[in-house]
Order: sequence, then C-alpha cells, then structure tokens
Amino acid sequence: MDGGTLHNLRTVEEVFKDFKGRRAGIIKALTADVREFFEQCDPEKENLCLYGLPTEQWEVTLPAEEVPPELPEPALGINFAREGMQEKDWLALVAVHSDAWLLAVAHYFGARFGFDKADRKRLFTMINDLPTIFEIVSGSAKKQTKEKSSVSNHSSNKSKSSGKARGSESAKYSKSVQLKDEEEGLDEEEEEEHGDTLCGACGENYASDEFWICCDICEKWFHGKCVKITPARAEHIKQYKCPSCSNKRARP
Repeated sequence: MDGGTLHNLRTVEEVFKDFKGRRAGIIKALTADVREFFEQCDPEKENLCLYGLPTEQWEVTLPAEEVPPELPEPALGINFAREGMQEKDWLALVAVHSDAWLLAVAHYFGARFGFDKADRKRLFTMINDLPTIFEIVSGSAKKQTKEKSSVSNHSSNKSKSSGKARGSESAKYSKSVQLKDEEEGLDEEEEEEHGDTLCGACGENYASDEFWICCDICEKWFHGKCVKITPARAEHIKQYKCPSCSNKRARP
C-alpha cells in the first residue's frame, strides 16, 4: 500500500511528514468521519484493514496481496469485532492498533533508509510530542491538557499574588507602561489557557489565528475547517454537536 512513496522518504522530516499525514487520516476516520467508517466496516465482508494515507485521507480495504507486503500491514479484521463490542470500545481498540501500525511504518522507513541512532531518536521524539490516536479518541489527551492548564493557571495566580506584594515597586512605572504590561499579561494568559488545546479531529494544537468551535456535548474543540463550520455559520448555531456526538444521538 502506498509503495510509490518509498522513494521520496529519505530524511527524518520526510518520514515524520508521512507519519503525520497517515495519522491525520486515521483520526479523521475515527472522529469526523466516524459514521462513514462504521458503515464501511461491515462484519459480513472479508478481513478489512484501516489504512491512513500520506494525503491525510483514510481507506478501509482488504490487505495487500503481495507476500511479504512492501509496508507493514495494519490490524486485520477490524470489521469482525464491530458488532461484538460497544462502539466506543471498538473505536478505542482500532485506535490502539492504528498507533502501533503508524510506529511500525515510521520505523520501517528508518531502517529501510539507514537512519542512525541519532536520527531514530529524533524521529521518535517528534512522534512522541504528538498525542496518540487512542488519547484523542478516548478523550485522555483533553484531560491531560486540562491538567496542564490548571498547573499553568495556578502558577499565574501565584505570580499575581507576589506582584501585589511589590506594589510600591510598580508605582515607579508610568501609567502607560502599566497598561502595556496588563495587555501583555492577558495575551500570555490566553496562550497558557489554549496553547495545549488539541483539535478533536486532526489532533493539531490551538492557533489563535484560526477559527475554532467547541462541541457543547463532549466539550472537545475543533478547527472549523475540520468539521466544515465557518464563523458565519457558527453564529446561527445555538448548540453545536460534533460529528461523533451527532452520530451517537442518531443511532437507535
């Protein structure tokens, strides 16, 4: 599968880009496109696999026919477990196997192109800085973000208290300088609060120059572009439900 990309991956950065593209495709299948993914995993069909593609797309299909395959293969037969488990548990299981597959593919490329110890370590560090697919699907990535925000806010409040005790020193500065410091402080607090927020669809970090929307049911944040919601459309939505929550409500 995707054997044509092999000859283009020569550096750590190129392999990591391939990893991120495949990862984004799988996250999309298990979140924004979860209804379509669920329907494609028909237990009546043969052994099916979930492939993440370098183009940030996903595909449910039969495994490669050649033996041995050109790339490591993902978990086989994910469709057979669909009806025997709760959907949440089934998606979590697919997510765990997908994480293992992505690592296998990345390290296969590293071995294939002779990455040395330093390159392998750098590749793993870049991968490890991203939350796993399982963490995103299960919501544990969001919990970790909240814990980090709580620690950051605690530190920020502590700093403010210390600043009040030094009121006599701050009186030395002009009013204009004080206003500037306050504005900078607000920007820093906003960055601390949202800097670790991850998109529930693609898993990327919060960026202040992009439109985001929060699901009123699961409270996950999403890029507007990932869930096809524009700022203009958002103004007319009283209660926003992300694709996953909408699908859960729609099921009998």
